Amino acid sequence: MVTELGHFALILAFVVAIVQMVVPMIGAQRRWSGWMAVAEPAANIQFLMTAFSFAALMHAFITSDFSLRLVVENSHSAKPMIYKISGTWGNHEGSMLLWVLIVTLFGATAAWFGGNLPPTLRARVLSIQAAIAVAFFAFILFTSNPFVRLAVPPFDGQDLNPLLQDPGLAFHPPFLYLGYVGLSMAYSFAVAALIEGRVDAAWARWVRPWTLAAWIFLTIGIGLGSWWAYYELGWGGFWFWDPVENASFMPWLLAAALLHSAIVVEKRESLKSWTILLAILAFGFSLIGTFIVRSGLLTSVHAFANDPERGVFILIILAIFTGGALTLFAARANAMEAKGVFAMLSRESALVANNIMLAVGCFVVFVGTLWPMVAEMLFDRKLSVGPPFFELAFTPFMVVLGLILPVGALLPWKRARIKRTLHSLRYVFAVAVLLAGLVWTLQSGRSLLGPIGLFLGAWVVGGALVDLWIRAGRTLARLLRLPRADWGRDVAHAGLGVTIFAIAGLMAWEQEDIRVAQLGESFDVGAFQLTLQKVDEGRGPNYLTTQGTVDLSRNGRQLAELHPEKRVYPVAQMPTTEAAIDYRFLRDVYVVIGDQQDNGGWVIRTYIKPFANWIWGGILLMSFGGFLSLTDRRFRVAAGARRQARAVAAE
Repeated sequence: MVTELGHFALILAFVVAIVQMVVPMIGAQRRWSGWMAVAEPAANIQFLMTAFSFAALMHAFITSDFSLRLVVENSHSAKPMIYKISGTWGNHEGSMLLWVLIVTLFGATAAWFGGNLPPTLRARVLSIQAAIAVAFFAFILFTSNPFVRLAVPPFDGQDLNPLLQDPGLAFHPPFLYLGYVGLSMAYSFAVAALIEGRVDAAWARWVRPWTLAAWIFLTIGIGLGSWWAYYELGWGGFWFWDPVENASFMPWLLAAALLHSAIVVEKRESLKSWTILLAILAFGFSLIGTFIVRSGLLTSVHAFANDPERGVFILIILAIFTGGALTLFAARANAMEAKGVFAMLSRESALVANNIMLAVGCFVVFVGTLWPMVAEMLFDRKLSVGPPFFELAFTPFMVVLGLILPVGALLPWKRARIKRTLHSLRYVFAVAVLLAGLVWTLQSGRSLLGPIGLFLGAWVVGGALVDLWIRAGRTLARLLRLPRADWGRDVAHAGLGVTIFAIAGLMAWEQEDIRVAQLGESFDVGAFQLTLQKVDEGRGPNYLTTQGTVDLSRNGRQLAELHPEKRVYPVAQMPTTEAAIDYRFLRDVYVVIGDQQDNGGWVIRTYIKPFANWIWGGILLMSFGGFLSLTDRRFRVAAGARRQARAVAAE
């Protein structure tokens, strides 16, 4: 009964979304306040109905209702509860329901907190957001219905993909979708502004918090996915330039560019056309990511790889929303005349350079991701584009971005004197060069990757600290009283610097060892000694395990006892690798156990990974910096709304 109610609620939400898409838009065009007022209650009802539908599907997974086909294909009665819950979105149909739930959540949030928006703009934003929901409601109901019943339910299910039975993957999709779908709000604001024919500083102030929220969620989602790939897949890496990884990285780059471009619109009323275009493309690349994951066009370890018919439906949605918005963008080009004028040396120019690096970097990733498919379709050639291409083609743009970031953050608006700015950064530059030179001298190899990464990391972090110090008037008393937006910006920039250094350091100084080890045998990897003590067979809640016990020591002192595993899930008939990792501040020791050999030994892979944890520490710093800025922006927008309300009341 609950399942049927969930299905009915989904259909009702679809109907309400159609009403919200049509009525407020007509009301805004005709200036009919009653019709525009329909948007807010419709957005709330749409969200509540979708939330109830999602809760009904989750109830089916929690109670192991095997009369539902989706539960049979993605769950099992012996599965731990957390994975029964995450199984709700660990499949195509359930994840699309989560996708549309977040679309309606953002629409309802705009209704709750959009009281300071002009009535016509608010109505149009909510109408466009509803149009996005309508498209995906139709996609779910007509091609991917999660509530299909089975005439003869089986005794038990087929289990969830074992790779998804992990805490990192339980939380990774919701955060990623909050980022993907959050960019729909920037898109809705952009299209609404184009319809109204007005893009100004007020519009930029309204669109920035939504874009920032989406960017924060996307950052956390990408970080969780990277962390999961690091410890779960057993390959020892944190990023593989996989098509699905790239699908989330591309909108992240464009969202970062949009955040910086919107600052110029807000402060100087310049770059209007470019900012609108970025808002359209950022959400467009989110739709491209959805297409890549669900069309089966590109293979990936964590793609849904469904039938091409569903991919065609998503491709049509992509063409309608992206193509329609770009057509409107071309028609309204005259409404986006830039007002502010700035010199070549100015903060505006630095932000333009920032945007160019991010946008071109996104284009490089896009070409590398889709080129194998294009080559096969047009030239009948099978090509593989892997990490060497991306690292060679993408890295230079990020190096340039890191070089200009501290300088650009200190440049004044409109016109700047570069000597004064460089003078403020002279000590940071000297320290960064000294650190890079010291590492170059001490490292055993002669790779430039480590020293360059350390220089860039120290340069970006030091530049963020100098920026804070200058904004505080070079006094400690004022430092803590700075606006949260200033703190947030520089914390996020420092997080980027930490991440740049950590990635370069890990890639430059990582050590790897693969060998066949006998029980009781000790061997050295770098400065560490490892001993394979024993290998046991065991059983988990829904899997069989082969678990090794490896002692880790250094200079005769035991540091840890590691337990790498090989698991086999009997229901899914799929093996997985569980790496054992000794996490430390400056390095990780990463151990993986393989198959037993004919001589009785076991394959052991060991990695020494310096600064691995700093990668996710930098990602957390970026996310926290975004959160600090978001809280400050919310306060300012609310304060502006209160002042406006008081002024209207006074009149």
